[in-house]
Amino acid sequence: MQRREFIAGLSGALAWSVARAQQSSIPVIGFLQAGSAASTGDYLEAFRDAMRQLGYIEGRSIRFESRFADGAIERLPDLATEIVRLNPSVIVSGPLPANLAVQKATNTIPIVMGTGADPVGFGLVKSLAHPGGNITGIANFAEQLASKQLDIMRELLPRLSSVGVLVNVTNPLHVPQWRETKAAADKAGIVSVPFEIHKAEQLGAAFDAFAKEKVDALLVPPDISFLADHLRIVELAASTRLPAIYFNRWQA
Repeated sequence: MQRREFIAGLSGALAWSVARAQQSSIPVIGFLQAGSAASTGDYLEAFRDAMRQLGYIEGRSIRFESRFADGAIERLPDLATEIVRLNPSVIVSGPLPANLAVQKATNTIPIVMGTGADPVGFGLVKSLAHPGGNITGIANFAEQLASKQLDIMRELLPRLSSVGVLVNVTNPLHVPQWRETKAAADKAGIVSVPFEIHKAEQLGAAFDAFAKEKVDALLVPPDISFLADHLRIVELAASTRLPAIYFNRWQA
């Protein structure tokens, strides 16, 4: 090896080592999302922009490590463990399934819920006023939404007598939410027809069942898997001419 080549190679190795050392000393923010990078891109960019306004420049004074479950809730525990192993300064998570996964993965790293339902009921915090522990953040009160959605559906469809409800049995939120939905429907004299979804491939069968039961409308509760498959759900609702109400405005 020529002397000049040796010096150039050594300089390059030293520069790489310095850059790696500098990068490893930069605080890390872990980001765990039950959805996909595409579906949460706007939220993540808004978060990064707000951090820039606070003086945290990505790659210089802060480093982001993001993990996405792409709507597959069963992947969240492994992804949460993966982020915790990076020893971040703080973890931002959402919605509820991601919050629960990261809570089980660490009780020392600060966790900020970007969104999520019923943090008190699911044991994430002691109370809304005094969260305690290592978790704080935002609650969206999705568990209380169903009765309001039924009220809106009754206004739009005065002859509403039955409603189909998609239920993701892998989402812990859907147990209390289905309970509230059924109670609200019973109180209003509306027949509620649930269909339990274990995987996206069952969506076609769900709409076949709703058509067989001749439901008047469809309620799609907040769920990261349903968000990931929102186009399929919208197409099925349109093809069966079934009025539907969703958690997010952009789904409609």
